[in-house]
Amino acid sequence: MNDTTAPQSQGFLKTLSSFPPVFWVANLVEVLERFAYYGIYFGFGIYMTSLGFSMEQLGNVQGLFLLISYGVPLISGTFADKYGFKKVLIVSYIAYLPSILLLLYTKTYSGIVITMLCIGFAAGMFKPLISGTVRAVSSKNNKTLGFGIFYAMVNIGGSFGPIVMGALRAISWDYAFKAAGASIVLMLFITIFFYKEPERETEGVSLGEKFRDIWTAISDMKFSSFLVLLGLFFWLPFWAFFNLCALYVDANLDTAQLYQIMRSVFGEFLTGFISQEVDGTRRILGETIAHTGWIIMLLQLPVSAMVARYKALPAFNFGLLVAAIGFVIIGMANASAAWLVLLGIFFFAIGEMIASPRIQEYITWIAPKEKAGLYMGANFLSVMVGGYTSGKIYTPLYGMFDKMGHADYVWYVLAGHTLVGILVLVVFIKLVGEFTEQQE
Repeated sequence: MNDTTAPQSQGFLKTLSSFPPVFWVANLVEVLERFAYYGIYFGFGIYMTSLGFSMEQLGNVQGLFLLISYGVPLISGTFADKYGFKKVLIVSYIAYLPSILLLLYTKTYSGIVITMLCIGFAAGMFKPLISGTVRAVSSKNNKTLGFGIFYAMVNIGGSFGPIVMGALRAISWDYAFKAAGASIVLMLFITIFFYKEPERETEGVSLGEKFRDIWTAISDMKFSSFLVLLGLFFWLPFWAFFNLCALYVDANLDTAQLYQIMRSVFGEFLTGFISQEVDGTRRILGETIAHTGWIIMLLQLPVSAMVARYKALPAFNFGLLVAAIGFVIIGMANASAAWLVLLGIFFFAIGEMIASPRIQEYITWIAPKEKAGLYMGANFLSVMVGGYTSGKIYTPLYGMFDKMGHADYVWYVLAGHTLVGILVLVVFIKLVGEFTEQQE
């Protein structure tokens, strides 16, 4: 036995034990919230088309939902400072639960729009509070492990949500929505009885000061231009993948062939759980495989370790290139073999794992040390731009190509869009120069 094994193991266990109970409570709540959020969102395109709505209508809902989801976190942290994390968490659940349950009753377009905006608002209130809790109870000795655990919880919830909800909606959409509601109820009870307000330093700023600070960050034209480019050429295709992939798999691929291939690899029990019987033939449910969470859980740490040695922007652009390759392969799954979609999703996930953490780390490090949080807050604006325009542009475009009998074309356009983004970012940096990264 290696003599270093026991001390290393003891050190790891000691680091784990250094987290207070509220850390584990917060991470459990994160799993449940991501379970509900992604369980609903990834299959929502399938749901709206089953009700007969157009791709334009679906795109409007997707764009507005992402706009609200990533806009509200800009201000919800201020309310958490004033009233406490626990109270704002409970308010977010009170907004979440009836909104989800309304999906059981509202089938009109206007009703669905209002309902999804309410869910987006609740999710936006919730979004920064758990990461804020993790940050508040972590120290320099355990912060890397703490945020690693948090990121794993996000992906566990984000993976199992679509799988479980997909299996339930195969029986009835109402069961899926009820399961999401039950998850929120469980979060509420856990928070009321087990969440203890963490001690922390607060920003101590008013809402007006928050907006002035954000304006200060984006009034830097070089930085704000960079954020716009990120929104249009990274976050837009990123969200287009999540908006469309489940619907594309469900509606445009030979999911019976996918079932047979996946059954030969994973066995009948597991594959049976992520499939449904249609006219005597078992078919894979689109949302159960059309996400990246399970790949990220397995590979994020080694991928991050591999790209850490390279400069941020070249690594980010390489991630975009890998994602673009993924888009092409996803498109090929419609034209040739359905199983290629799994390979395409894998490539996209690798691109996401390279690009997303690296660019967010980069934004943190180009900010003056005292403004790192402010710059990351401004980054939400970039995500908003990409999220909103992804629904407005690519969902209707997918609908147009689908009517032509070439749904795969949307993935080739996305690949071209992403490649153009690499070129635009390279030219931008050549023209205005690189940002200076802080040394400490």
